[in-house]
Amino acid sequence: MIDRLRALDRRILSVSRHLAWLAPLVARVSVGLVFVSTGSGKLEHLDRVIEFFRSLGIPAPELQAPFVAGTELVGGTLLILGLATRFAAVPLAITMIAAIRTALWGELEGAIDLLGRPEFLYIVLLGWLAIAGGGAVSLDAIAARVLRMPAAPNASAPLHREALTS
Repeated sequence: MIDRLRALDRRILSVSRHLAWLAPLVARVSVGLVFVSTGSGKLEHLDRVIEFFRSLGIPAPELQAPFVAGTELVGGTLLILGLATRFAAVPLAITMIAAIRTALWGELEGAIDLLGRPEFLYIVLLGWLAIAGGGAVSLDAIAARVLRMPAAPNASAPLHREALTS
């Protein structure tokens, strides 16, 4: 029985290692699509968003509304691409914190109520992406691989002493 459990454990670990690329990809694309959608929707109806921000008492709604819309649109696009994932996640998380504080705070009855809100779940996913990065299937990962590649020999590069003696 113990051997079967160990074999099952090894199999589960093997499968999870092979699928490690999937979780960050799904998180990035899912959250990114939401933000692209909400950001473009805000830009399309900017006058309504400005009025909504004004009704919430947000200062300078004429500046804040297009700023938030642009942050969501650009940040969401970066998440989908997996480009500057850690950087993009931070302002998006801040917009969610601001949304909770300005638009939802009065409706919350307790911590459990907050934990079930999509805005809080976005903060959790964005926090994870800010820490873990875009994952193996991202432009971030491609850029990291390219930057780690050894440079091609360059005739104009100075020779090192070791190269002269070998």
